[in-house]
Amino acid sequence: MHRLRDILKTNDLRGAVPGQWGPGEAAALGTSLGRTFKDAEAFIVGHDMRLSGPALAEALTAGLTEAGLDVIFLGQVSTDMLYYASGSLNLPGAILTASHNPAGDNGLKLVRPGAKPVGAAAGLAEIVDWADANRRAPAAETPGQVRHLDLLRDFAVYLRELVDLTQIRPLKVAIDAGNGMGGVLSDAVLGTTAGLRELPLELVRLYFEPNGAFPNHQPDPLNPANLQELCATVVRAGADIGLAFDGDADRCFMVDQTGRPVPASVIGTLIAMREVAREQASGRGGVVVHNAITSRVLPELVAAAGAEPIRTRVGHSVIKPAMAEHDAVFGAEHSGHFYFRDFYYADSGILGAMHVLAALGSQPLPLSELAEMYSPYSSSGEINFEVADPVAAVQKVQMAYAADAARGVVSLDSLDGLTVSHWGATPRWWANVRPSNTEAMLRLNVEAEDADVMEKVRDGIAGIVGQGV
Repeated sequence: MHRLRDILKTNDLRGAVPGQWGPGEAAALGTSLGRTFKDAEAFIVGHDMRLSGPALAEALTAGLTEAGLDVIFLGQVSTDMLYYASGSLNLPGAILTASHNPAGDNGLKLVRPGAKPVGAAAGLAEIVDWADANRRAPAAETPGQVRHLDLLRDFAVYLRELVDLTQIRPLKVAIDAGNGMGGVLSDAVLGTTAGLRELPLELVRLYFEPNGAFPNHQPDPLNPANLQELCATVVRAGADIGLAFDGDADRCFMVDQTGRPVPASVIGTLIAMREVAREQASGRGGVVVHNAITSRVLPELVAAAGAEPIRTRVGHSVIKPAMAEHDAVFGAEHSGHFYFRDFYYADSGILGAMHVLAALGSQPLPLSELAEMYSPYSSSGEINFEVADPVAAVQKVQMAYAADAARGVVSLDSLDGLTVSHWGATPRWWANVRPSNTEAMLRLNVEAEDADVMEKVRDGIAGIVGQGV
């Protein structure tokens, strides 16, 4: 038997199936979850399109019911559909997914009632350790029952109530679902497969059929190579916008009408300003949470509008509690996760896309010009380096800037990895290096007032960690 502790990440579980875990470990995990949530009325279980998903979900369900807990089984769903189920039913739940990871991986995301996250530091580690130590507990006198529930239409109706797209100008929308869950959601929410009225949207579909083998490309829109076909399709079809979802569809990336990707920080700022305006129209000041690596334009514009930006570490298990604590209307991450108070403080790729479609369709400008309004700085985007020891690499960067920090030339902070900032002086720039929470990678992000400065800082830090760009 494998150890679940070996695949425990900061926010979830992820590992190769069957190399690192499988149905046996999933059943043990179900038993541990049944023990942890024994007082819940039921526990929600779903899985995405990964090939190992049905077997893992069946084993997880068996462990839960053996422990005496009833299960509401959603079947094949997206991660934001799990969040909707947990929020609307006020029940704990889990989805078997590995997001954008390779096809051979699978994992688990866990939530408490109301879609509240459970990361390693908030209970998941204890659940995993009990499962590793005990594997199976004595069966409950009365086993739990399984009830199947299809929430797709309710989910689509709820999102359409949050963002009204009925009055926008007609838009042609190219969508690359990457054989993940984004195609199902797009057809239901933006199309008519859930039985809802037709919207003024013409959908150009790429890889809508869920297929966990990912026969066309990895469902990872952060990798520019996976956006190439969407970019070409947008131009060829004369589309107004392109959307690209990751595997479990909790993230969405955008491409403008020229076939150029729009940075997630730009999209996050656009949505933030919409949500702040709506918040202030209701008489409240507004709070927006953003991670440490989001473009400085987001907190600057939020503050200029009279709202409060709050900076946090990366990860849904950090962003969501921070939003709840401050009653934030919106949260944004540079990686394309967008969080909404009206969606149980959870992230949804399709809801983020709807906000952008509403903004684009309510005025005449093309997306390229709309995005330009929120793009005053030059960004490197996220660059991933394979290094033997990411923590040691971060320490190298800290040592390289230690003397400048001592003289007050730059400031250093360790909120998330290491951020080196020269934003208080000319030329303005900042850089962040951090170990990945999910992969053996060092991630680098640089932003500056102009491209020359950004490239100089980027190349300098890459040299410090022994990498080329």
